[in-house]
Parts: sequence; structure tokens; C-alpha cells
Amino acid sequence: MRPFLTKATELGVGWNERELSESDLDDLCRRYDVGLAELPLRTDGFYYRVMGRDMIVVNSLLRPRRRLFVAFHELAHCLFHVPASGPSAAFFHVGRRDRREAEADAFALIALMPLQLVLSSSIDELVADGHPRDEVASRHALYRSHGI
Repeated sequence: MRPFLTKATELGVGWNERELSESDLDDLCRRYDVGLAELPLRTDGFYYRVMGRDMIVVNSLLRPRRRLFVAFHELAHCLFHVPASGPSAAFFHVGRRDRREAEADAFALIALMPLQLVLSSSIDELVADGHPRDEVASRHALYRSHGI
């Protein structure tokens, strides 16, 4: 997980320093030439590359906070897990849970709940602020296991 963490920190957007916003997501997508679309889907979202074009599609029926989490998760696949060329695809939590899925979840969790927020807020406070309880629990587990 360390090489991934170093790459994420080097994005220069305040990842794990402040809560990232939809505007930060849009800026990263522009910087890395990744298209972003919201459509009604049967899955939460997916990433794909076809003919050299990277694209993230997020389910427009999700609540705003969940859409943002899914978009950051898919962006992590795009930035850290795809080959330099050729077609690729990743569907949100479809298939085997592996290192890449764990890293994409970690990227999204940390983007929305940076370390200082986790350290300064109780689980109940984070949930009251709109963070889903399961994501808060996962974020605390990341802190306990990796110190991030």
C-alpha cells in the first residue's frame, strides 16, 4: 500500500490533508484528461478506457455523497491501476476483492475523510456530519492498520 499512498499524496490536491470536494474531483479529471459522466445505472459506477480515452461513469441515482465516493474510487483505478495503453475497465465492487479494490476504496475514503478529521472527530460526529457509518468504520480501520 505504501507506493500507492506516495502516488496519491503526490497528486498535490491536499489528499489526506483536507476533505476533497466535487470541484477537486473535476480538477483532477481535467488534469488527467478523464471524462466524468453521471447516468442512471444498475451498478454504482465504473471506469473504462477505449481508444485512448479514459472515462468514469457514476450512477446518477446515488445520493451526492455516495456519488462522490464512487467517483473518487473509480478515479483511483484510472490513476493507479490501468496499463499505460490499451483498453481497460473496472466496475465498482464487481468481482474479486483484491489489492486494487482495497486501494481504490482507501483513496476515496481518505479523500473524503482526511487524517485530521478522523483524529479530531468521534465516529458519531462523523456519522452526524453525513459520513456513512460503514465508511467511517472502514476509515478508522485504515488508520489502525496503516497509520493514515
